[in-house]
Amino acid sequence: MTAVLELPVLVLNRFWQPIHTCSVRRALHLLCLGHAQVVQVEGENCFCTHDLPSWIGHSKNALDEDMIHGVRLSLRPPKVLVLAIYDKLPRLEVKFTRRNVFLRDQFTCQYCAKVLPEAQLNLDHVLPRDKGGRTTWENIVTSCVRCNTRKANKLTHEANMHPLRKPIAPRWRPLFGLHENGLGDESWNHFLKVERTDVRLSA
Repeated sequence: MTAVLELPVLVLNRFWQPIHTCSVRRALHLLCLGHAQVVQVEGENCFCTHDLPSWIGHSKNALDEDMIHGVRLSLRPPKVLVLAIYDKLPRLEVKFTRRNVFLRDQFTCQYCAKVLPEAQLNLDHVLPRDKGGRTTWENIVTSCVRCNTRKANKLTHEANMHPLRKPIAPRWRPLFGLHENGLGDESWNHFLKVERTDVRLSA
């Protein structure tokens, strides 16, 4: 059951705009507090919302493989949650972090093209710091330990090592790094059709 509780849930603000994701565990907590309702994403009543008693009733005849079983009841894991009060949108930027660089580059070394686990990856300054390179989206790429060591503090032409893609700040998405990796649910697509593709991010 722990794995089910950690599945991602799409979170909408009260205007039904996607703002981020949370775990099923967190979604149920918000539901119990009355801070959010579950959006039904299938059946005749698709897109109707459920508070906790309503969701319990909706779950009674469910045939889902992944159910959350309690002592007295079983619940369907929610897939989409709409907040009762929150009406804001997140800042239109992806925070610059080590993990977000890996997500942008899809855990792929930008020099040898190997896809590796996070523990075997490093960050590389395309223009080395001792030559004026800054730690920004536009100058940092994912590299494996071997390529990082080989390039050291050389310029790309000196090492004959060039990034596969020009590093840029990723565009804003409410699900950065999640939906791109196939971890989202198909039911989210209705809420994700409109993207702010004309909005660029700050570093």
